Amino acid sequence: MNHLIVGLGNIGPEYAETRHNIGFKVLDALAGASNLVFADKRYGFITELKVKNQTLFLLKPSTYMNLSGNAVRYWMHEKKIELERLLVVVDDLSLPFGALRMKPGGSEAGHNGLRHITQVLGTQQYARLRFGIGNDFPRGGQIDYVLGEFSDADRAIMPERLEVAGEMVKSFALSGIQFTMNHFNKR
Repeated sequence: MNHLIVGLGNIGPEYAETRHNIGFKVLDALAGASNLVFADKRYGFITELKVKNQTLFLLKPSTYMNLSGNAVRYWMHEKKIELERLLVVVDDLSLPFGALRMKPGGSEAGHNGLRHITQVLGTQQYARLRFGIGNDFPRGGQIDYVLGEFSDADRAIMPERLEVAGEMVKSFALSGIQFTMNHFNKR
């Protein structure tokens, strides 16, 4: 079966290490662990990861965050992916750094990438893997924070958190969202 795993982020070296690009980082770690390379294709960078009898298309949209839905729609159609086999990996301000939560749907919580995907798909009912980036910023400092780089303390635990996020992506494809939420969300 085919799955589309979309890591949200912004293209360009100026965004590469920002908190907003954690979706790209999760997919880079997952692909890197299997020595996969992303190809520059329409609306994004994509590679194919085989996990047992499942095929995971890992997509990093090149549309910039607030137009992510265009890439999602195109690749879902191109690879004939059903909505329940879509997983979006996204940064989340409401979770402490490194906390990981999978959800079957829900609101966009002010996230422009999720908002556009919801608009384009016409539903909020698609799976998300929320990667906590914390919210240690002064009032009015949200944009600078999400477009800022991780602290040294965050970087120190990043590899382990990326690995767990990758395990959650694989579990979603192999065992489904309910099992994955039950198994990982409490950790």
